[in-house]
Amino acid sequence: MAISRRDFLKLVGAGAVAFSLPASRVQAKGRFVRAENSHAMLYDSVKCVGCRACQTACKARSGLPYEPDPTGLYEMPRDLSANTWTIIKLYDGPQQDAFVKQQCMHCIDPACVSVCPVAALEKTPEGPVIYHGERCIGCRYCMAACPFGIPKSQWDKALPLIQKCDFCADRLAAGGKPACGEACPTGALIYGSRKQMLETAHERLNADATYFPHVYGETEAGGTSMLYISNVNYTNLGLPKLPEKELPSITWPYMAAVPAVIGVMVTLSTGIYLRTHRGENGASKKKEE
Repeated sequence: MAISRRDFLKLVGAGAVAFSLPASRVQAKGRFVRAENSHAMLYDSVKCVGCRACQTACKARSGLPYEPDPTGLYEMPRDLSANTWTIIKLYDGPQQDAFVKQQCMHCIDPACVSVCPVAALEKTPEGPVIYHGERCIGCRYCMAACPFGIPKSQWDKALPLIQKCDFCADRLAAGGKPACGEACPTGALIYGSRKQMLETAHERLNADATYFPHVYGETEAGGTSMLYISNVNYTNLGLPKLPEKELPSITWPYMAAVPAVIGVMVTLSTGIYLRTHRGENGASKKKEE
């Protein structure tokens, strides 16, 4: 399909605006005061029996398909994917076993939000980190930035979007609870304000010396809305050791350069277009004569 120089310049200009303006929005939204009254969830690995009712409830609420193995049989997924937003895994330790639940941590100051150049990811004041697919350009910066490896791409789609747990933001807005927490039959998942969840976590740690003496998510990466307590070291459960410093303070200096890089790309693209089409336009005029 032929495209005129005017249409090309319009397209390039629109792209430059789309990239440069949201970057300032990211900077404006990239810092969040730690709100202890925001929604949070506590996962107690000791109380978890690995029934995976949380996984089933998540798929039912989000309309996610079950994943078959190569033979066509449905099985337990091995990891998070675009179709599996939460998963229960088992740590088979030398002395004791422990289950662990994986899903979006809904960081207080999320790295994924800070690196998105089009504000497709948003940290809401209520706690959930939500995704706006209509804004996404498929750069996958969020996948690279997340220290927990949570955002997943729809690799099987022609126009893939990012998929992740959204903390059942719609249910929370309606006064409900996250589907996974509501389905848990043992109390391994409890829901409330972040302040309440931290108080409960420390009460359990103080009352039972068999717990590992730390609440994971209280300070990691500036704090998360998903909190963990367990009877084994968190590194054994696949949870990364992170600094207390908010990760966007590290990623933002790099993202601040995005508008300048886009500007250079636009200038180069325009120059290449003009140079390559100058000869074509001259040839067309000679034919018309």
